[in-house]
Amino acid sequence: MELTHTRILVNDYKRCFLFYRDIMGFEVSWGDENSLYGQFKVGHTHLGIFERKQMMEAIGANNTTESYQFDQTVIIFEVESVEATYEQLKDKVDFLTIPLEKVEWGMKVAHFRDPEGTLLEIYENL
Repeated sequence: MELTHTRILVNDYKRCFLFYRDIMGFEVSWGDENSLYGQFKVGHTHLGIFERKQMMEAIGANNTTESYQFDQTVIIFEVESVEATYEQLKDKVDFLTIPLEKVEWGMKVAHFRDPEGTLLEIYENL
């Protein structure tokens, strides 16, 4: 696994995008103020921002679940094969999602949590 970026989940996407671009001065590597997902080059890594509602829908949560209230970040790991990594981990962690092709995201993903509840994503590009 390679840690590629951290994703912040936000309610006011446009305001946060403009903050990281205009106030913090981070270089945009993907998206714009209306795309609901944006990514910034920060040193040797990336900082992503994503509309919280969409992330919660992706993991099968809804606005009434506790996770909707506390998930602030997602730690993202690129893997060679989501299917193979899922098979290696499925008896050790409780996955929130099985490996899914998210064509609109351009990747295959699966989600689970660490023992403290931090949301983790493994992905491979399609």
